Amino acid sequence: MPLSHAVLILLAGMVAGIINTVVGSGTLVTFPTLLAFGYPSVTANVSNTLGLVAGGLSGTFGYRKELRGMTAVLKRLAPMSFLGGVTGAVLLIVLPPGVFKTVVPVLILIGILLVVFGPWLSKRAQAAHSDSDTRARRIALLVGIYGAGVYGGYFGAAQGVLLLGLMSVLMTDSLQQINGVKNVLGTIVNAVAAITFLIIAWDRMNWAAAGLIAVGSLIGGVIGARVGRALPPWLLRAFIVVIGLAAIGNLVLR
Repeated sequence: MPLSHAVLILLAGMVAGIINTVVGSGTLVTFPTLLAFGYPSVTANVSNTLGLVAGGLSGTFGYRKELRGMTAVLKRLAPMSFLGGVTGAVLLIVLPPGVFKTVVPVLILIGILLVVFGPWLSKRAQAAHSDSDTRARRIALLVGIYGAGVYGGYFGAAQGVLLLGLMSVLMTDSLQQINGVKNVLGTIVNAVAAITFLIIAWDRMNWAAAGLIAVGSLIGGVIGARVGRALPPWLLRAFIVVIGLAAIGNLVLR
């Protein structure tokens, strides 16, 4: 691998680590970078997924303060992310390329709208509070987290936007706490998908690329946690919208 390519992949991993920790969509930086350097699409996807696990870990550690008191929530949601990640990773291997190409921009747009209108929708739901309504919201959250995990395991770009949108509507915690939970769940999906890829697509992994992305994203996760935690809720929501719209534009114009 040429030195210039290695440096650019490392930098792409760092930028992806920052974006993933603050919002999600870091894949839209690293994945196109690998494609531009001639890596086959599946190799780029599996190598990228493995590399970004490191950034998820450092970003989650950076949000440890916001995660205090969220253990019960994580115990409910983490298994759904685990199952969704496995499902998505298997689908990536067995389905023809581009199966989700049409629906992905729509999913991201839905995530953006949920982030924007999440507080209003959540307040309306609380105003109409009942035991059956609470159960329905919990079930909807579990199903939604599983679906986001499937999407994340299959492709992953803007998985964070989907997770933030779902949880903004269906949970009553602060946006920063939700972002901390998002980092944990996204890391679980990436890790499970990466392990699945290693088992069923070992020969398609490029270890050099994955290693460079891992080092870069590890650094980026630390930076991203500092940036994300410093943003007021309104600015964080605005950042999510901008990144989400950029993701849609990237996918539609590709």
